[in-house]
Amino acid sequence: MRVLMVGAGGVGTAITRIAARRSFFEHIVVADYDRARAEAAVAALGADERRFTAVRLDASDTAGVRAALAEHRCDVLLNATDPRFVPPLFEAALAERVHYLDMAMSLSRPHPSRPYEECGVKLGDAQFDRADAWEAADRLALVGMGVEPGLSDVFARYAADTLFDEIEEIGVRDGANLVVDGYDFAPSFSIWTTIEECLNPPVVYEEGRGWFTTEPFSEPEVFDFPAGIGPVECVNVEHEEVLLVPRWLKARRVTFKYGLGDEFIGVLRTLHKLGLDRTDPVTVAGAGGPVAVSPRDVVAACLPDPATLGERMHGKTCAGTWVKGTKDGRSREVYLYHVVDNQWSTREYDCQAVVWQTAINPVAALELLASGVWHGRGVLGPEALPPTPFLDLLGEYGAPWGLREQ
Repeated sequence: MRVLMVGAGGVGTAITRIAARRSFFEHIVVADYDRARAEAAVAALGADERRFTAVRLDASDTAGVRAALAEHRCDVLLNATDPRFVPPLFEAALAERVHYLDMAMSLSRPHPSRPYEECGVKLGDAQFDRADAWEAADRLALVGMGVEPGLSDVFARYAADTLFDEIEEIGVRDGANLVVDGYDFAPSFSIWTTIEECLNPPVVYEEGRGWFTTEPFSEPEVFDFPAGIGPVECVNVEHEEVLLVPRWLKARRVTFKYGLGDEFIGVLRTLHKLGLDRTDPVTVAGAGGPVAVSPRDVVAACLPDPATLGERMHGKTCAGTWVKGTKDGRSREVYLYHVVDNQWSTREYDCQAVVWQTAINPVAALELLASGVWHGRGVLGPEALPPTPFLDLLGEYGAPWGLREQ
């Protein structure tokens, strides 16, 4: 397997460090708009690691991405950029007839007149609209294959296959007790993506009603997370699992709730009130004249790079899927989860916990695709594929998962 990975930020760098310990691939080309960042990711693997090459590449340039796929004889494109770049990378992979994998799907657009009641363009709609073309090309686009979405969807499929006869609700629940020393506000993941998913109208799925939206941060609940994290208030957030799970699994309700905390929610609301969550450029005065800049990009530039926070961060992060239903005529409730201790991930991989937890899943998926254990064509989510081989492989990677009866 030869892979073109586009994006050498925190998650992309973590992918290289995890993949370097595996033997399933022939070569990975690490591409980034900032060539120095790609080179740093490769250099950190050591002079003896010859299976990685760093190149400069503009993710928005479909023609350039196609040329890189052809030049390096890649058969998979791994998208490790933010979701703005899904369309050009997705189309470049299809045009070159290579498999595609991402961790975040094409962006949504709220309903123009009823944003908090009805869906407009949903996450991933643009990709699922191209499913026939991917099937005709006999290639696989595996979408949403990070941790959430990704591992959370695998958990949902495992629960449906082995733990339940009927499912009332599948609810992804994410929480942490991470603290970053020296910063009053320092998100552990891309603030650009966090603003997008937290301020957009959250989507809920209900059988008979389909997908609908609510107000941001709606339906707060306290969820007790394992591994000493404890109770965290979680709220509705727009996320891909709600759009993916009902396509393959039968459940009366599907939700996603994120443990953000009052302070974090307050900051996001303030950014929204000030218009600093906008992506459309505004014109500001610069030393050389007027400059067009996206307010959200300015916010991101003013905050620390999440990938650099490992040494300052302590605590644990938990991603998981809560499922409620019946088995053998009896009510059952379980939480399938994956916990990463930041001290461990920093010591073992020099990566902070959130980016490492995201990165391990596409690497494991690539290994299953390389071996032929996972295969398919068209546009598929993780729940469309058998879950047990993936969960077994996590244990082999040294990242075991857990199951708690509620």
